[in-house]
Amino acid sequence: MTDTRPRLLILSFSQLYRDARLLRQINLFSTEFAVTTCGYGPAPEGVVAHHEIPSHLTARQLDRKLLVARRYQQAYDRLPITRHVQGLLTGSQFDVILANDVDAVPIAVALQPVGGIHADLHEYATRQQEEFWRFRWFIAPYLAFLIRNYVRQADSVTTVGAKLAQQYEEEFGVPCGVVLNAPHRAGLPVGQVGDPIRLVHAGGATPARLGTMLAAMDLVTTDATLDLFLVDSGGGYVEQVRQRYAGHPRVSVHDGVPTRELVATLNAFDVGIHILPPISFNHRYAMPNKLFDFVQARLGVLTGPSPEMAALVREHHIGFVTSDFTPESVARQIDALTPEAVLAAKEHSDRAAQFLCAEEQVVGWVAPVRALAERAATRGQVTHATPDQRG
Repeated sequence: MTDTRPRLLILSFSQLYRDARLLRQINLFSTEFAVTTCGYGPAPEGVVAHHEIPSHLTARQLDRKLLVARRYQQAYDRLPITRHVQGLLTGSQFDVILANDVDAVPIAVALQPVGGIHADLHEYATRQQEEFWRFRWFIAPYLAFLIRNYVRQADSVTTVGAKLAQQYEEEFGVPCGVVLNAPHRAGLPVGQVGDPIRLVHAGGATPARLGTMLAAMDLVTTDATLDLFLVDSGGGYVEQVRQRYAGHPRVSVHDGVPTRELVATLNAFDVGIHILPPISFNHRYAMPNKLFDFVQARLGVLTGPSPEMAALVREHHIGFVTSDFTPESVARQIDALTPEAVLAAKEHSDRAAQFLCAEEQVVGWVAPVRALAERAATRGQVTHATPDQRG
């Protein structure tokens, strides 16, 4: 039987099977649309076709001479990943393309989907690694070129937080909707507070993300414990942490758990902790998956004074905000936790979980993608302008 559903390509230079935001997109649209995916790793469930990108190809294998010469179009066109993905998708026709992050948008533009392109930007691209001078000098201007010449051609755009959306519009003239990184609503109980209080953190393992928390655990004076469920980001850091804290009285290191099991695993704990020092614009204004995972797991939340995260914690009374990002401040806040305060935070998370969830957030994708599909049903091919050749 012919599949008459609109043809949707979800394109991302990421590991689809472990990218929670991508998996939500795929699950959301795979019933209403005939979804084709293109990204790293095996085919996700629910798609009609999948194009796997070889793991050795990345969007940062750029020719530095071209970057120095500001030949940004050539730098993009000559990327091995660009040529490979174009080869995979050339000749394919789609009604709508959902392009994830800046690097994927030029390929979406070249494919000229009938209804148009929705771009979902997971970071503030030009300031993602601004703490590194090579990024600021070479990569940021290149990404700015891609935004001005391609993301502006997208028919609609979303990002992960209000501050990032504001900045995209102010700096680049790109209006953005906001889709928070919230998982699906989970029907989990509010557990009793443990004795000792059990803190938990889950996610990618890097010194920037774990260093402050681990240093704080060496300073706490109560019996509070910290369990870490870590995904290896390369470089052997997980093993370093595992060896350093083997036998530690308050810190336990575990392997990461699959996305579909994470919230239920977290539910066994009391307080989800995430301290992200503001070493870049993206870190300062982060609204990460784990914050919403903690809420769905019915945990209290302990975070640093990151503006977006702290505002959410305070608005919904779901936890605790440290005075600064030092280990001493984090340790003081952990020492100040009481069973009564933690239980109150968990109960507020239970209430907040009803609307800080994917079911409420995904309208930010559904409405624009459906609008593009409806356009595809009533129009011919879209013609896109050819971008300038220099930044």
